[in-house]
Amino acid sequence: MTQSRLVFVYNADSGKLNALKDAIHKVVRPSTYPCSLCAVTYGNLGMKKEWKTYINELGVPVEFLHRDEFCTQYDCTDVTYPVAFLIENSKRTELISTEEMDATTTLDDMINLVNVKLKR
Repeated sequence: MTQSRLVFVYNADSGKLNALKDAIHKVVRPSTYPCSLCAVTYGNLGMKKEWKTYINELGVPVEFLHRDEFCTQYDCTDVTYPVAFLIENSKRTELISTEEMDATTTLDDMINLVNVKLKR
């Protein structure tokens, strides 16, 4: 049986202080905020409801990690962020590149991109 999951990796580090700095950065200088995944899928009060609903109904387990968390679990050599991987039976395949994520400007763009990549 194939064990697969989708892993999204933010271009940000974990922790409450980092989350606070990121939230302030998104409000004060959104044009320079380095994580397009965060910018598109999160509002000022957390994950957008539409994104959360989409992820919950995707039919594949989804995991969200920060850069530092990803690097403790996987080899992060030559990885750029944000990025999404499909992990099947411990094999990691890049599903959505940083460039593709950075090209998304709306939540609908991100949902469409995930659908295309998962061939849905």
